[in-house]
Amino acid sequence: MTLLIGALTLGVILALLALGVYISYRIFDIADITVDGSLTFGASVAGVLLVNYHIAPIPATAAGFIAGMLAGTVSGILQTGFKINSLLAGILVMTALYSVNLHVMGRSNIPFLGVETLATYCEQLAQQLFGASEAMLWGWMVSSADLTMLLLMLVLVSVVALSLWVFFRTDLGTAMRASGDNPQMVRALGGNVDYYRVFGLALSNGLVGLAGALWAQYQNFADVQMGIGMVVWGLASVIIGEALTGATGVGIAIAGAIIGSVLFRQLVAIALSFGLNPNDLKLITAVFVFAALVVPGGMAKITRRKTQRAL
Repeated sequence: MTLLIGALTLGVILALLALGVYISYRIFDIADITVDGSLTFGASVAGVLLVNYHIAPIPATAAGFIAGMLAGTVSGILQTGFKINSLLAGILVMTALYSVNLHVMGRSNIPFLGVETLATYCEQLAQQLFGASEAMLWGWMVSSADLTMLLLMLVLVSVVALSLWVFFRTDLGTAMRASGDNPQMVRALGGNVDYYRVFGLALSNGLVGLAGALWAQYQNFADVQMGIGMVVWGLASVIIGEALTGATGVGIAIAGAIIGSVLFRQLVAIALSFGLNPNDLKLITAVFVFAALVVPGGMAKITRRKTQRAL
């Protein structure tokens, strides 16, 4: 049960990453590799503020969100202002952020030992709610601090998801979605497509930076390598969510991304519990995403062929 709670918590935290990838991948049709750098950037900024400057956890976490927005803004400006290919712009920013993160942290890893973090808040809140270090959940004894952390992350992600849904129903959000679907039409109507893209990428990477700040506090350290391959994780979460929900609207797509992140983390936890070599995790993830991208198209072709033969 402890493994399940931990996997659920991490899946919920990384749902923010999935929401960020959803914005860049589904709204603007960009596989934004900036994500790999902005996740670590958010974690490193939050970590330095917590450890070196003793900033409170909530402002430090908010700083991680702002750091991610800054990274996304740079990537968007490279694409719109300098007309650099979106894939190449993401690679450039991600590569630069590796060195930036090292400079921010001063080393490759920052432990949060003895530092007050959101996890510390959860331990204090758990004592108030449960009055003990353990609590009963469905007949299992689990850490009350871990359970409180899971509940807190569920509330936070729910608020972020609801805010995104409301935002995409506003004039700005609708214009942003339209600029991704049909930029020529938006330009003809006098809209600034470049502005919408920069803002969208800033929002996307801000959510990723927030996920990095929360993840670092959950695992009690920030590491310069923690963002490697996370764009694939986000893509997998979005694809799984779309397969499960059908993604017929923005609200359902947002919920699907969250469900996909949680489910994907559960699948990873189950695979690891059955003896999967952790060294193969990134390879298995890449293979899964490849299959999820290719199989639906292959099944559609088979269905069309059967229909044609029947006629």
